[in-house]
Formats: sequence, C-alpha cells, structure tokens
Amino acid sequence: MKLIQTDKETLLKPLQAVTGIVERRHTLPILSNVLIERKDKSLSFVATDLEIQITALTQDSQVIKQGFSVTVAAKKLQDILRALPDKAQVTLEAEENRLQVKAGKSRFNLQTLPVEDFPMLPESIEPQTKITLQQKELKNLLFLVQYAMAQQDIRYYLNGLLLLLEENYLKVVATDGHRLGFALIALEMPQEKKEVILPRKAVLELAKQLNDSEEPVTVEILQNQTRFTFSNIVLVSKVVDGKFPDYNRVIPIGYQKQFEVDRLLFLQTLQRAAILSNEKFRGVRLILTTGNLRIVCNNSEQEEAQEELEVQYDGEALDIGFNITYLLDVLNNLTCETVQCSFGDASSSALITVPGNDNFKYVVMPMRI
Repeated sequence: MKLIQTDKETLLKPLQAVTGIVERRHTLPILSNVLIERKDKSLSFVATDLEIQITALTQDSQVIKQGFSVTVAAKKLQDILRALPDKAQVTLEAEENRLQVKAGKSRFNLQTLPVEDFPMLPESIEPQTKITLQQKELKNLLFLVQYAMAQQDIRYYLNGLLLLLEENYLKVVATDGHRLGFALIALEMPQEKKEVILPRKAVLELAKQLNDSEEPVTVEILQNQTRFTFSNIVLVSKVVDGKFPDYNRVIPIGYQKQFEVDRLLFLQTLQRAAILSNEKFRGVRLILTTGNLRIVCNNSEQEEAQEELEVQYDGEALDIGFNITYLLDVLNNLTCETVQCSFGDASSSALITVPGNDNFKYVVMPMRI
C-alpha cells in the first residue's frame, strides 16, 4: 500500500528533529523506532525514550489521502534519506511488517513494529501554568547555565535544571555541587510561583532544537510534565521528582575583592595555561595582587605554565585555586565583552557576573592545590 510520495526534505527535516533522543540499541526495540502518522493534511513524526517525547509536524499536499500510522527504525530511515540525492522524490509503501523506501532506482526494505506497541507518554491536557516567550530568549537562558548540570550524580535532582516561575521572572538554575549557574529573564505578566526540575537530556535537546529567532515558544507546566511548543515541534518531558537545593544560600553577597577583565582575553589566557594543568585534577591557581593577576598551572610531570594579566585591583593579595574547566565553561558560554570576578578569601567560593547585569550569576567553589 502506497503511503507517501513526496520530496526527500519533507520527510528528512521533521525526522531529524525527533531522532536526537532515539537510542540505536535499546532494551525495548520499539524505542529505536519513530512513529509516522498521517492525520488530516499533516504528517507527524514521534520519538520517545519514556522520559521525553518529541513530535514534529509537517504539511504536505502530495501525501496520499488516507490516514495511516507506521513505526520504523528512526536512525536507519534518517541515514537512508540523508544518503539520497538532493531533491529526490521518495515513496514509502507498507507491506505486512515491512516499509519500502523507493527513490529513483533505489529500494530499501525496513522492518516495522506494531503501532499499538509504541509507548506514547500520557499527556496531562490542562496546563497548570503557561507562558510564551521568544525562542532565542529561552535558548540563551539555557546556554547560560546548562553546562553546570551534574552528569551522573547519585543526587539525581542535580542531573537536571531548575525551571522556576516567580513573580515577573523566569529563572533557571543548574548545579553539580561544585559550581552553580543562575540566570533569569523578565516576563510581561506576573506568574504564580511554580518550579520544576527538567532532566538533563531534555534540557540539552531543547537547547539544540530552539532557534535564534523571535518566533514564540510556549512553555506549559503540567502535572509531572513540562511541554514546550515551537516551530512545528512539541517536546514533552517528565520532570525530576526531588527537592532542588536553595540556590539563594549559595550565591555570595558583599564580596569586596573584585576586578573586571576582558572575557575573551581571560578565556584565551586560561586556555593556554590549561595545556599544562594536571589531567586528573585540572587545578589552576589565581594569584591576585595590586594591578596584577597571575595564573599558574602545574602537572604531575613538574611542568608549569604561568600567565599574567593586568587588572584594576587594589585590595588584599589573594592566592586561590579552582578547577580550570569550571572557569573555561562559564567564559565559553557567555557572550559579553567583560566579566567581573569577586572573591571572599582563599576558602570561599568565587562569584562571576556580568558588569551592570544582575540577571546572571555563576558561583564556583575553590579547590586546594
């Protein structure tokens, strides 16, 4: 039975939007598949890993009239479509438990699995809270803090990102226990206080999918889920059940030792010093004296890198150590020209901010070197 006859891009674009969460080898074979459905005049492509579900829609006038649904290996279909010539006309035909992909003189027969076995996430229909903002605003907000999420911490609530609606603000916070990123943007309307922890995979996928555009993205907080709708894509994610640490207690206030430095210059200086940092501990010493910042890295082979920067500083001398990766992460993800670094003493956390902007804060704990 002929299902679709259309050009390659009509199928490939929405397919690429959903395959990011698909694992090639899974204990449940159906989770390696994409569900392709035809309803009305639109085609929908759905992928899930039981925690996240992404749906991409596409309109196509050439689609065969009757409705259908089929599940097929997502990555294999994507690889086939990518390998076909540009502007190729593609036909999909279904026969028993096979899907045939035809293009020119090429033929590919793929195995299908029963549609009824595809595990759609049960969606709560009525959102508790709903906001709309520009895609580039949300994308930028996520990039400001996502690198501070933990990766495989036994404190599972750290392997994600806190999304907090409070008064007129949308706030995001990420921490792995060694550093913390905080960012916010103002909203047009005051909101009832709501907070959810988004899983790490959902955050990374969302940041990848959002455009740098002023097009809208709708964020809906549901019962145990969060739904993001934008650019013909709907991403639904379960939320992490747990209590996020009180970030307000972590962000220091009143630090007197501080200096401003060109972000790019500081980044490049640290990148050079990092070449000779210890591969395991990644330590760097920042030695701050009047008008001068000295950056020192050593490794287990007794090798050493030293860099110096002129800074406007006229306070007590300070010698403090950090994991250099944590400093490189924040400098790489900011886009401002200048950053402000503030310190307490050698055993207190450091605060990195953007001068004249209270909407971003980055806290990093010191380490003994």
